[in-house]
Amino acid sequence: MDANTRQNEILALLNDQDRVEVDDLSQRFSVSLQTIRTDLRDLSARGALSRVHGGAVRISAGASRDYADRRRLNADGKGAMAAMAADLIPDNCSLTLNIGTSTEQVARALSGHRDLTVLSNNINIINLMMGGPAKELVLMGGTVRQSDGAIVGEDAVDFINRYKVDFAIIGASALDADGAILDHDTREVSVARAILQNARTKVLVCDGSKFDHSAPVRICDVADLDVVITDRTVPAPFQKAADAAGTKILTTGGSYPESES
Repeated sequence: MDANTRQNEILALLNDQDRVEVDDLSQRFSVSLQTIRTDLRDLSARGALSRVHGGAVRISAGASRDYADRRRLNADGKGAMAAMAADLIPDNCSLTLNIGTSTEQVARALSGHRDLTVLSNNINIINLMMGGPAKELVLMGGTVRQSDGAIVGEDAVDFINRYKVDFAIIGASALDADGAILDHDTREVSVARAILQNARTKVLVCDGSKFDHSAPVRICDVADLDVVITDRTVPAPFQKAADAAGTKILTTGGSYPESES
């Protein structure tokens, strides 16, 4: 069986189940563990699945939604959150913004700020801010994910590790009530972790609908953040975890449904 046929069969398995394991696939196809890891790495690079420890998981409908469609989802709420985030950022400072439609809105909200040094792994953000009053725009190096303009992978992580900025502003694909901040793509998560590790103040901008979503890869916990900006009251366990850690929750309005808390 050639690699292309084997990879198609792996995807067929993921159509019927949520997760596949490296050990099981190795036995099923009578190939080495390394061969299966290579298959999963190739499929992940194509955006066909999400790698996790020991295997891979099916990418949810939320993760595969067309990026342009996601920009239109809750645009007003994202705009309000972005304005709140921009209020935290002074002129003449440095910040990093990661991939995401919410962080793109933050970039727009920063259009009047002056003398910023902005790093991003989001081609869209750099394009949005070109020609504005920011002092310096820095696009990270690495592999470009063509579906959304994200720059991901270890080259991007190495690039970020050369810097230490004043603010990190990140988005996420899913939030758990227990305080976990989650995403789908391990390569994207590695970049988000590096962004947080190399910033003095760490800010998450994420609308409340993300509590209704799930994702398999942990970026961090709410305790690792300084500020969370969202558009509605968070579930009680999430608020409790934030309070215990001294993480500030800023809400633009609305409440989380009682049944979900």
